[in-house]
Amino acid sequence: MNKKINQEPVVIVLFGASGDLSARKVIPALYNLHIGGFLPEEYSIVGVARSELSDVLLRQRLHDGVNKFSRRGIAGEQEWASFAEHVHYIQADYDDPELYERLINIGDPAWEKPPNIIFYLATPPNLFTVVIEQLGKIPVLRGDLRYRIVIEKPFGHDLESARALNKDLLQVFEEQQIYRIDHYLGKETVQNILAFRFGNAIWEPLWNRNFIDHVQITVAEKIGIGQRGRYYDSAGALRDMIQNHLMQLLCLIAMEAPSAFTADEIRNKKVDVMNAIRLITKAEVPAYAVRGQYGQGSVDGKQVQSYREEKDVGKASNTETFAALKLFVDNWRWQGVPFYLRTGKCMPGRVSEISLQFRPVPHHPFSHLNTQVFQPNRLVIQIEPNEGVVLRTQAKEPGLGMQLKPVDMMYCYQDVFHQPSPDAYETLLVDIMRNDPSLFMRADQVEAAWTVIQPILDVWSETKELNFPNYQAGQWGPSEAENLVARDRKTWLLPISFEPKRGS
Repeated sequence: MNKKINQEPVVIVLFGASGDLSARKVIPALYNLHIGGFLPEEYSIVGVARSELSDVLLRQRLHDGVNKFSRRGIAGEQEWASFAEHVHYIQADYDDPELYERLINIGDPAWEKPPNIIFYLATPPNLFTVVIEQLGKIPVLRGDLRYRIVIEKPFGHDLESARALNKDLLQVFEEQQIYRIDHYLGKETVQNILAFRFGNAIWEPLWNRNFIDHVQITVAEKIGIGQRGRYYDSAGALRDMIQNHLMQLLCLIAMEAPSAFTADEIRNKKVDVMNAIRLITKAEVPAYAVRGQYGQGSVDGKQVQSYREEKDVGKASNTETFAALKLFVDNWRWQGVPFYLRTGKCMPGRVSEISLQFRPVPHHPFSHLNTQVFQPNRLVIQIEPNEGVVLRTQAKEPGLGMQLKPVDMMYCYQDVFHQPSPDAYETLLVDIMRNDPSLFMRADQVEAAWTVIQPILDVWSETKELNFPNYQAGQWGPSEAENLVARDRKTWLLPISFEPKRGS
């Protein structure tokens, strides 16, 4: 990460400072940036919440979060002390006008310049509008890039609510001041998709319908819902993962080359992809979308209870913990190429992977007996658990005769660059301070993503799934998901990390 960031003073106003998101993600990321020298010398973190806390008590709570969740591990005593002196707390109700009058001019009078002020909403979504309405009573905010607002997902519950939230935001802030954060876009490997595609001449001639048979995007989690039952049971896999994370990955794979590496140009190309996705009618939903819910099973040798037995989940819940879609991008480059997306909870492992399977060779000059293990070429971009790229080709196995065998050409970012990747939140927080929205979603992109999945949401909400649960914990999803791709004479590709080891 380049340390030459904007060195102007900054105040980060963290709404929901006593909550889980602040302790798990935001504060550990800010602590790591502080230790790494990526924050300006003059900065302050002002936590806001309704909890009865003091500066000291908040710092203790956040210290526990850093020790547990920071990629650096346990915080050193001196390092934490130097960071904690920048952390302060305000107890207030989110609809208290006096709070916002205090925040608007916050900063240290000794600073040479007035600070940039970042309003970070790490609150439950039902409080977004409350904070935005109060900020809207301060007319100086609009258009002044010194003031920025950060919105965590979920950004809306459906298309209508997303449009309403955008409308509320844009009445208070200009689009350039709004940062809709999706931590997936801050992951090093996700950003490297742009470098991999557009920094290497060898891929562009192959990156189209003439050579690529189909694309698969898998984001699997082996954990269940933990303590998030109340939220998850009102959201489900389609809203929680596909509408944002997986759709963003699809855009990066399918977008055209930007003319320049600028925020608007990159986001324009992503919106072009969203607008080109073929919309699914309600009647077509069963042919293009599959849902699942995990039952009792075993993950990593540990017994897992069914989703309906989880805390704060209804005993007859109709919420999906697995979702799979087949989408088409109707443009010149991708016409007719299916994009298969799947995500799920309580699957065999944690993996995020994009597989581009190339079309088979037009003619096999090798006898059938020698091509039993023949596989089409496959390019794999793995985001988790190992960040890297794999290109699968065919080679002759040593020995008498012509026996082909799949071989992998691969590199892992950790092995190549010999340094740990920054946490996604660290990357995104630096970009917010730089006032660089390249990795953040614009209003039209958010609404376009909701437009794609809205018919599916409507059908699933109107129809109760009678066979839930339909996959055991520890499986790759329900059999209906396999049928989704089998109808196209394809199969879900097993992620590289989970393939059986081939003999040497």
